[in-house]
Amino acid sequence: MDCSLNAISPVDGRYRKTTEKLSNYFSEAAIIRYRVLVEVEYFIALCRIPLPQLKRVSQEVFPELRELYQKFSEHDAMRIKEIEKTTNHDVKAVEYFVREKFEEMQLGQFREFIHFGLTSQDINNTAFPIALKQGFLEVYKPLLDQLLAILESRSREWKKIPMLAHTHGQPASPTTVGKELFVFAERLRKQVNLLESIPSSAKFGGATGNLNAHHVAYPRINWVQFADDFVGQTLGLARSATTTQIEHYDNLAAFFDNLKRINTILIDLCRDLWTYISMDYFKQKVKKSEVGSSAMPHKVNPIDFENAEGNLGLANAIFEHLSAKLPISRLQRDLTDSTVMRNIGVPLAHSVVAFHSIIKGMDKLILHEEKLEQDLDANWAVVSEAIQTILRRENYPDPYEALKDLTRGKQGITKQVLVKFINGLKVSDKVKNELKKITPHNYTGIISF
Repeated sequence: MDCSLNAISPVDGRYRKTTEKLSNYFSEAAIIRYRVLVEVEYFIALCRIPLPQLKRVSQEVFPELRELYQKFSEHDAMRIKEIEKTTNHDVKAVEYFVREKFEEMQLGQFREFIHFGLTSQDINNTAFPIALKQGFLEVYKPLLDQLLAILESRSREWKKIPMLAHTHGQPASPTTVGKELFVFAERLRKQVNLLESIPSSAKFGGATGNLNAHHVAYPRINWVQFADDFVGQTLGLARSATTTQIEHYDNLAAFFDNLKRINTILIDLCRDLWTYISMDYFKQKVKKSEVGSSAMPHKVNPIDFENAEGNLGLANAIFEHLSAKLPISRLQRDLTDSTVMRNIGVPLAHSVVAFHSIIKGMDKLILHEEKLEQDLDANWAVVSEAIQTILRRENYPDPYEALKDLTRGKQGITKQVLVKFINGLKVSDKVKNELKKITPHNYTGIISF
C-alpha cells in the first residue's frame, strides 16, 4: 500500500509529490544529518585552532570526516535512532554515532573532542537554521520567484485592458486588469526584498551562552572569536553573541512574520481572482477528463485558488504560533521550543502547496474581454468623478453636488444621459468636447509600472 495513504498530515500524504523536496531539509533524517554536519565541522574547526591534543590530526582526514554528512544514508539515520532508544536524547545519539565512526576511522583517541564544551542547543540552534536557510533558498524561493514572474508577465500582458473597478463592491472609477494584478506583484516583491535583510541567526555558546566550559579548559584561546568565525564563516550563519542556553529566535520570528505577510498578500490575490472569475471577468481552461462538481456537470470551479487560500491560512496559523512562541523561554532554558522547532517545515510545505495551486490557477485564466466591455458600457455613471473634477478646475459652482443629484443611486445612467447633462452646462464648447471624450473605457488614469 502507498505509505502516503497512512500519513496523518496531508503534506506527507495527499500532497507528498508536491512537498517531497522539503523532506531533504525538514524530515527527521534531514535534521539528524544537519546535526552531524555541525558536529563534524566543529571538530574540524577545533583541529584548526589547533587545540594541543588535536595537533596530530592530519588535515587529510577532513574530507573523510565530511563524508559522514555528505554521504549520510538512511542506514545512518536508523543507527542514530537506535542509539536514541538508549540515550533518550536525540543530540547525544548523534554524538555517540560520530564517536562510533571515529573508532572505525582509527580516530578513537580524539573522540572526547566531539561535542567538546557544547550543549545540545549549540547543535540544534545551528542545524535548524542551516536547514531552514537551504530549504528556503533551494525550494521555497525559486517557486515563489516563479509565481512572481507569472504574475508580472500577466500584468504586462493585460496592462492596457480596461476594467470596471469595484470599491465596497460597487462600480467605481475604471482601472486596468494588468494594474490590479501588478498591485500584488509589487507588494510581494517588496516583501521578498525585506526577507534579505533578516539574518539567519544561530546560538553557539555552551550551556548558558557564556562559553564557560571552553574558557575553563583553555583560558588563553579567544573562544568568542572562534565561535563567531565558526558560525559565520564555516556554517554561513550570523552568531547571536549574547544568549541563554538557546537562541532567542527574534530574527527567526521576524522571518516567519515576513513569510506570513507574503501568504497574506497571496490570500488577498486568491480572493480577488476568485471574485473576478465569479464576475465572469475570467474564464478558465477546461480539461476534458476533469470533473467540476459531483452533482452539477456544468461547473468549472476556481478550486486552485480555493486550495491555495486554505493552505495559506493553515501555514499562517503555524507561522503565527512559531513567531509568537519561539522568542519566549523560561529563564535560561525550557524545552517548549524543541517540539515546536520540529514543525518549521510544515508551514513551508503548506505554502509550497499553495504556490503550486496559484501557478496552476493562473495558467488556467482566460481573459473574458467581452464581459469586461459590457460592464464598462453598463456603468457610465463612473465617469461622474472625471466630469465633476474638470468642472472644479473650471470653477463651476457646486459640480460635485450637480453630479451627485444626477447619478447617486440612479439606474439607467447611459452615455446619452451624460451627454445631455454636459450639453446643458454653462461652460465653453471646448470644455464640453473635453468632457464628452471621457468614457468608462479610457478613464483609467496613469498605469505607471
